[in-house]
Amino acid sequence: MLTHILTFAASGGSSSGVGAGLGIGIGGGLGAVGAGVGIGIIFGKVIESVTRQPEMRDEITSIQWLGFALTEACFFYGLVAGLLSYVLK
Repeated sequence: MLTHILTFAASGGSSSGVGAGLGIGIGGGLGAVGAGVGIGIIFGKVIESVTRQPEMRDEITSIQWLGFALTEACFFYGLVAGLLSYVLK
């Protein structure tokens, strides 16, 4: 269903570029929501695991930052893909 929405948004208003801009807005917004949820889950689980095993805090924290970086990278890949679809319309 998401691909239909993005295809519809990218196809409409091709002379003014409104559809492509709408596609970037929808894609970027959904990517930001997904990244926000993922980061919230990561930090919530880190808090839980540090309270259960405080002696593993350093190792858990290093894994936390790796998960944070990978989650943010997924958002930026989506943003770049949206910008490329706008430029290459």
